[in-house]
Amino acid sequence: MPNRARLVETRVPDRPQGVVLLLHGGASRRDQMAVSPTQLSVLRMVPIAARVAHAGRGRLAVFRLLNSTRGWDTSHTPVDDVAWALGELHQRFEADLPTCLVGHSLGGRAAILAAGQTDVRSVVALAPWVYTSDGDSPPPPGRRFLFVHGDDDRVASPERSAVVADRLRRSSDVGYIRVAGGKHAMLRHGTVFDRAAADFARATLLGDEPGPLVSRVLDGEPVVEV
Repeated sequence: MPNRARLVETRVPDRPQGVVLLLHGGASRRDQMAVSPTQLSVLRMVPIAARVAHAGRGRLAVFRLLNSTRGWDTSHTPVDDVAWALGELHQRFEADLPTCLVGHSLGGRAAILAAGQTDVRSVVALAPWVYTSDGDSPPPPGRRFLFVHGDDDRVASPERSAVVADRLRRSSDVGYIRVAGGKHAMLRHGTVFDRAAADFARATLLGDEPGPLVSRVLDGEPVVEV
């Protein structure tokens, strides 16, 4: 039986005004190895989902996506799992709810590449593992992007993510927060990553006033150093 992607609820209000879908990272292990709910890359998204749900104040439906397989299987990529999840959520709510994708590592790459999906309005890429060519295909108009990357990341290159951000900036509103001393696991200065994701999702989906860091991003400051 093939592995299947799964949606995990964090908070689902009765009448949500928007949806936030969180995408985990995690490298491949063996061929088509299933994702475990207890693997560290999956667990790292739990506190971020909780912070987003709290920031949404009962107006955002928040879900975590568990991919069908670990890593990036080229025959069925995490982008395919995102498309499946968005279809499921669209059917569940029977409405075109604006959606923010929040992804870490390979999940950040999946979020960027899935930005063209119908309901997506914004993307948060946390320490994204990307190729520079990932910014070559412009998404439809109106998408907003936020990259948050530590400058001490030895797994996913912050230089590559900065190139992708620059390329996307030719057609979209793109902010970039560079976290001094931040590493790939986002444990050091973790509140910067978590709060930025929650503030950006809330501001872009609900129009709420964000905290000072994301305010600088939304005011057009291309690179914010913290």
